[in-house]
Amino acid sequence: MDAKAAKALQLSALLQPEKIRSKPSGASSLIISREPHKKFFRVSVSVKLQPVRTSTIRRRVAPLEVTRSYENIPASTLESGTCHALLDEELILKSRSQEIDPYLNGRCIYLVGMMGSGKTTVGKIMAQVLGYSFCDSDALVEEEVGNSVADIFKHYGEAFFRDKETEVLHKLSLMRRFVISTGGGAVIRPINWKHMHKGVSVWLDVPLEALAQRIAAVGTNSRPLLHYEAGDAYTRALLKLSALFEERGDSYANANARVSLEKIAAKLGQRDVSKLSPTAIALEALEQIEVFLKEEDNNYAER
Repeated sequence: MDAKAAKALQLSALLQPEKIRSKPSGASSLIISREPHKKFFRVSVSVKLQPVRTSTIRRRVAPLEVTRSYENIPASTLESGTCHALLDEELILKSRSQEIDPYLNGRCIYLVGMMGSGKTTVGKIMAQVLGYSFCDSDALVEEEVGNSVADIFKHYGEAFFRDKETEVLHKLSLMRRFVISTGGGAVIRPINWKHMHKGVSVWLDVPLEALAQRIAAVGTNSRPLLHYEAGDAYTRALLKLSALFEERGDSYANANARVSLEKIAAKLGQRDVSKLSPTAIALEALEQIEVFLKEEDNNYAER
């Protein structure tokens, strides 16, 4: 079984340049190891990617060395091909981050979207792959006030919280090389867009039903706007999210780029957006940022 799994991985983990949109150059390696009497493998992949140059990319881009290790991968995973998809996502993500980095030029990335849309999880992945720092605007407000968001709403009111949120976004607009997860309601104030448009804003667009399922699964205690709805957790979350989206939907559309989880799922042949990996969502975010930045660059060149 172990030898069969290792052989399967060796065959399935071969790099596919047409998917990565870069070409392997120089040495690449795949190392599979297993400690005696253990059922789990350790997989290490190292590959050097040479970017494909196109007429639209006029800046110098250096080759990228990618090394990644995965611990405790079961033999069944190696045989199923799931590991292959995981490795592909990681390598493509690295390659794409290199392609857009010259266009970003250190500008901050602001993730906007409804509560529970995965801004923090996806944002941390994007920050890591781009070599950026990550921060959560809600966490910065909590740090400044000394209370949780729920307590701030309870003791000081939403208007007080929104004022502090705007102050935080103003400070962040003066920074560089940050991926910022914003609060769900940050989009309702035009002044906040003025701050966020100094960087690149990305809307994580998740179906409301999927959001309600996520929030119901983890509870609503940290979501002050959901506390006063009646019904079970899912119904309570869905009703309030629907009302909030009616208020905020047009504002989310002000973002420079939109990441639709429904479109990602359709592209990957999946029906359930909850099955999408955060890495796949981060990859789509980078692709949409690239589209925006190249359009911006072309418009600037035509002036």
